[in-house]
Amino acid sequence: MARRLRPPGRRPVSPRAGGRPGPPPPAAPPAEAACLAEAALLDTLDVVLATPVRRRVLVLDGRPGDWLPSGIEVVTQCAGGLDARLAHAFGLCDGPTLLIGMDTPQVTAELLTSGLELGPTDASFGPADDGGFWALGLAEPDPALLRGVPMSVPRTGAVQRRRLTGAGLTVRDMPLLRDVDTADDARLVAAEAPHTRFAATFAALAGTGAR
Repeated sequence: MARRLRPPGRRPVSPRAGGRPGPPPPAAPPAEAACLAEAALLDTLDVVLATPVRRRVLVLDGRPGDWLPSGIEVVTQCAGGLDARLAHAFGLCDGPTLLIGMDTPQVTAELLTSGLELGPTDASFGPADDGGFWALGLAEPDPALLRGVPMSVPRTGAVQRRRLTGAGLTVRDMPLLRDVDTADDARLVAAEAPHTRFAATFAALAGTGAR
């Protein structure tokens, strides 16, 4: 059975206003935010590489650089709102597929593996503490399940989950995770995952007075 992981992301630069999935504390200067974004993306890709799947795809806004590890296939993120971009990512796949963001660097290979343990009518759903979601898995990718879902608002996760159950899917909930949207989020996630690049980068920036 083909199993695929698709982290959507952007090249490591300071995130655009309103854009997700991109980490970093809005209060951080652009250079520091870019460092945190790169660290979070690379931590996520490390975990993807450690997860036993046949295909690993990065849906990227921008061109990959020398930061991209081998073993990751890159496809260009389409234009449009986040719902359209996520729908497009699923439309490129067939068979069990798990899509994750790049702003939960504390994620583990065990979590991703569990998200791909799907029966024919199953979906996996990883809720985020801000009301969104950090992961979405489908046994049979259906872009229509994402189109029109309001993104980056407190009810995003609830609306998306209702889409899944309304389609007759059995939703398997994954653990609630904090995604990195603010400086406080960055501090808490760094403490939760102290051995990550993200934590090391946050500590280095904190040592220079950057937050």
